[in-house]
Amino acid sequence: MTDRPIADYAVIGDTCTTALIARDGSLDWLCWPRHDGPAVFLALLDGERGGACRLVLDGLTETTRRYLPGTNILETTFVTATGRAVLTDFMPLHRHESVPEEGPDGRAQAQVIRRLACLSGHVSGHWRLRPSFDYARAPTEVVAEGGAGLRFRGGGDSLRALCAVALAPRYDGAEGAFALAAGGRADLVIAHGDGVGDGDGDDRAAAGVPDMVDASLAATRDYWEEWSGRCTYEGPYREAVLRSALTLKLLTHGPSGGIVAAATAGLPEAVPGNRNYDYRYVWMRDASFTVTAFVNLGYDREAAEFLRFLREADASRGRDLHLMYALDGAVPPEETLNHLCGWRGVSPVRIGNAAADQDQYDIYGEFLVALHGYLEAVEYDPPVKVNDHLPEALGHLTDHILRARHAPDHGLWEMRTEKRQSLHTKAMLWVGLDRAVQIARSDPKHRLADPATIERWEAAAAEIRAEYHARGWNPTRGAYTMAYGADDLDAAVLRAVLFNAFDPHDPRVAKTLERISEELGAGDLLYRYRIDDGLEGDEATFTACAFWRVGCLTLAGRTDEATALFERLLTRGNDLGLFAEEIDAESGEQRGNVPQGFTHMAVINHAVRLAATGGETRTDEPDCQAEPEAVPA
Repeated sequence: MTDRPIADYAVIGDTCTTALIARDGSLDWLCWPRHDGPAVFLALLDGERGGACRLVLDGLTETTRRYLPGTNILETTFVTATGRAVLTDFMPLHRHESVPEEGPDGRAQAQVIRRLACLSGHVSGHWRLRPSFDYARAPTEVVAEGGAGLRFRGGGDSLRALCAVALAPRYDGAEGAFALAAGGRADLVIAHGDGVGDGDGDDRAAAGVPDMVDASLAATRDYWEEWSGRCTYEGPYREAVLRSALTLKLLTHGPSGGIVAAATAGLPEAVPGNRNYDYRYVWMRDASFTVTAFVNLGYDREAAEFLRFLREADASRGRDLHLMYALDGAVPPEETLNHLCGWRGVSPVRIGNAAADQDQYDIYGEFLVALHGYLEAVEYDPPVKVNDHLPEALGHLTDHILRARHAPDHGLWEMRTEKRQSLHTKAMLWVGLDRAVQIARSDPKHRLADPATIERWEAAAAEIRAEYHARGWNPTRGAYTMAYGADDLDAAVLRAVLFNAFDPHDPRVAKTLERISEELGAGDLLYRYRIDDGLEGDEATFTACAFWRVGCLTLAGRTDEATALFERLLTRGNDLGLFAEEIDAESGEQRGNVPQGFTHMAVINHAVRLAATGGETRTDEPDCQAEPEAVPA
């Protein structure tokens, strides 16, 4: 069983995959060669069967950690009874001499580097390395390669490890003991495949580890500092915004341009319960929202890269747009890993995701919001590969909306129950047509859509808006509810307000916010809904919903209240500013997959919104308008 709090974990990565490292230096999660690949370390989900790379220090008394400013390089300082040491963890990512127009903006090295240096006194301990290939389903073979090098094989995959101290094979793993005086080093390099050293594994390669590590650390730090330096946001809460941006960048996949929803699989949303899902895929909704966050901070290239991903993943140019994509190929069928006990014994551990087969029509509006924001950011002069297919894509996306406008769907929350006429979906269909009209009207020559088509979109948008205002309001409940004719409250309605699908000054919206706060609220936090969804256990509060409340308060002119709430919510992250998907209302512990992009997007967009309200910065992104134009209900 794994007992570590989810908040104990930090994340590092190289825009191909990520690794999670606990407060005590244990590397407990890593999938290679990409985010949705098979895990080779997964003590996060099973402390016995799942492998890890552990640092064990003798006489440990104190631990502190931080990210090096403007980077995803983790620095953990350990105080022992005899000295002090610092562990620097990173996945090497080096800058290109010239960044290509498309494709990865850095060169990932397929390595995890763990630089351990004694700062004062003397420290002793050992490295303990045990991979567990293919989610611990394949046996591990350990082969010595001479000197300090070892090869680990299993399930058709392999890792190579090289250490500044000798690594001794131990059954399905290895150990390397060290005793360091001030200035001494015991660096460890783990590589996927053959990507470390010169391949001969001799003592000369081990002796060269510190120099290789230092050079790679300098190059990786240079990459991240240059990337952070391009952030255009200079308003309040900049450190929280930048940390969220750096986290979202880790969830991108440089080779494909895709953006995954979270770094992990199988972490529970309810304890006890069976809400343990795999979020290492590209959701259209989550990725589109991430694009919006990137555009708000001046990272237009990341937005363009996601459009590249869609261009290559969907040759139909929007006609066959899917809810969810793998980074390469189809999303695998959902399966359970019954040999794993799960985090704190909460099972089943699932990989793959059956929600890929659901109907969730809000994604068309989500993507059109992101596309509109990106086009505005580049002043409607995108790269040729985007511009050439824009009329066709715009036509396909709006056709989807017009066909789906009366259809039930599974909704934003992916409940595995019957379809409903979801209010949030209907609102996002209006949003999609509204943004399509704005995009089309940006071209006075009408190359994106002819005037008659634009008028047809406008007429349909007006009808959709009138319908969801009329049918979504429940007079008995005194609120807009989850679906037409339903009594259930839904925090997703707040999100629709942020896109101007509802007037934030409308008394009905104010009443809905009040009802949601009363019935779904847990102090500053919000549950997304409180109904029987066919799953076991009571899930925790959904962190992004609490930030949406910040946005609604801001748009309603309650800025002081919104600012105070936003600042309290920021303290709910861990000591590094990272958020999982949910927060347990009673214990305050993080729940669900981590780090979760949806929450970090909300941190960014609502910081930008508050800054715009205070006049300290400006954004034209529709999701962050401080004072949207009121549209009568």
